[in-house]
Amino acid sequence: MQTLDPTILQKVNSWLQGSYDADVKQQIQKLLDENAVTELTDSFYRDLEFGTGGLRGTMGPGSNRINKYTIGSATQGLANYLKKKYPNEKIKVAIAHDSRNNADLFSNITAEVFSANGIHVYFFEALRPTPELSFAVRQLGCKSGVMLTASHNPKEYNGYKAYGADGGQFVFPEDQAVMDEVAAIKSIDEVKFDRVDENIEVIGADIDQLYLDSIVKLSVSKDAIKRQKDLKIVYSPIHGTGITLVPKALEMFGFENVILVDEQTTPDGNFPTVVYPNPEEKEALTLALKKAQEVDADLVLATDPDADRVGIAVKNTDNEFILLNGNQTGSMLINYLLSAWEDAGKLTGKEYIVKTIVTSNLIEEIAKAKNVKFYNTLTGFKYIGELMTQLEGKETFIGGGEESYGYLIGELVRDKDAVVSSAFISEMTAYYKDKGSSLFEALVDTYVQYGFFKEKLISITKKGKSGAEDIKAMMAKFRSNPPATLGGSKVVQLKDYEMGTETDLNTGAVSKLDFPKSDVLQFITEDGSIISARPSGTEPKIKFYCSVNGKLASKEAYKETDKQLDAKIDTIIQDLGV
Repeated sequence: MQTLDPTILQKVNSWLQGSYDADVKQQIQKLLDENAVTELTDSFYRDLEFGTGGLRGTMGPGSNRINKYTIGSATQGLANYLKKKYPNEKIKVAIAHDSRNNADLFSNITAEVFSANGIHVYFFEALRPTPELSFAVRQLGCKSGVMLTASHNPKEYNGYKAYGADGGQFVFPEDQAVMDEVAAIKSIDEVKFDRVDENIEVIGADIDQLYLDSIVKLSVSKDAIKRQKDLKIVYSPIHGTGITLVPKALEMFGFENVILVDEQTTPDGNFPTVVYPNPEEKEALTLALKKAQEVDADLVLATDPDADRVGIAVKNTDNEFILLNGNQTGSMLINYLLSAWEDAGKLTGKEYIVKTIVTSNLIEEIAKAKNVKFYNTLTGFKYIGELMTQLEGKETFIGGGEESYGYLIGELVRDKDAVVSSAFISEMTAYYKDKGSSLFEALVDTYVQYGFFKEKLISITKKGKSGAEDIKAMMAKFRSNPPATLGGSKVVQLKDYEMGTETDLNTGAVSKLDFPKSDVLQFITEDGSIISARPSGTEPKIKFYCSVNGKLASKEAYKETDKQLDAKIDTIIQDLGV
């Protein structure tokens, strides 16, 4: 018979004896009676912490679960932080939620705690996309904002994204300061749950209109859209918040032939038609692809539950629908934006684009060729948002993104935005169609011009306390014993973002990396392949990002070169031993 660690048992008992609801105590007692040691351990072995995406976890009782009390404590900690940071000021916050189960309940709890702390709450009347929350924080002069979402995670999950006054997620040292305030709450009795109605103001349609009007002003290729207004676009919100704004944004851009995937338009936290509500997964686009084949669509768009990520599918030269990955879509968006800005004579030398360190270097090559400044940030869109805020008023942000299907165009928000991205992916498709090309053909042309960059993500799930320890051990092993060769090419450079060092493995010379600390390792080979290892900040996963590249001699050589690069990636994965 397994026994519970004494420290964890002490925490369990504190919940059984504390000011928690009777039904929560019953659930915990039932787990104790059943000797559910593993579940109790996973539920109580730590307190949920803010990672790259804020607070996120499975729902249920316990300090390591998403529930009324962890949400309440996070909000009380955030309220304490805001009151210390902005003494004697009227503090305003905005709150929104997505379609997840209990998201409405948790958003109300968040509003109650803020209001009880004397903070004015702008509360969205119903579900809304994450980027609109960021927009509202900026537009309404808020000091903070909270989005209740677990993004593209399975239905058991929920989460809490906290935003600063710039509309971006908190970054160091502010995120640490908020975490410290949350950790300082030693009892649930310190959380003020008593709602103050006069401190809560409901918002909705007015902000929607302002946001959509602002997005439409960003459009660069209005004439191409006029000529291609009948472009057939199939769209699925995958049971999420995208349905509230994406179809309207496409209509306002001038697209008149948007076809919805009816089975997935109703918001539903059980996500009944998919295994995971994640547009990175081909399975999540099954119904959208079926509809696209029926109507012979030009473009397929699918957004995740909180509409900050978008996946797309296009027809290849064999007239088959294929999914583009995040690196391909991001590269195409940057290439399109820079070309369209160039065509319009809008490039002045003050513009810039941004990508993350694990996102395709094809974006870098395009920016160099167009003489547009580019920046790299750590993984997590909050770092892109932080950079945008630092450069605001000095340089002009055109667009940016990360390989995990998150992109942003324009400076309206400080988070990835599937609403504006869906509109611009459609505009880009119209732009190329107007020139007699498809999006896929334009992608191949891009490879011919700048080099064929191919990426693959390997994601390994390790759940619970033991899984977290396994991931830590894997990273330690790679740090102490980096691979000598990968994909038949010598590893010549090791970048360790945790240690802040870059090592030339040929000479042993060590230089400093100018990035904040982050648990990421990058192996760079002699032939230019880049392999990154990184534990996820929001999921029980370790991720390996493989990027290889080569020359594409001609469009006709695409298939053969594609196979060669795939084979190289397979060899690298074997060499990694994961």
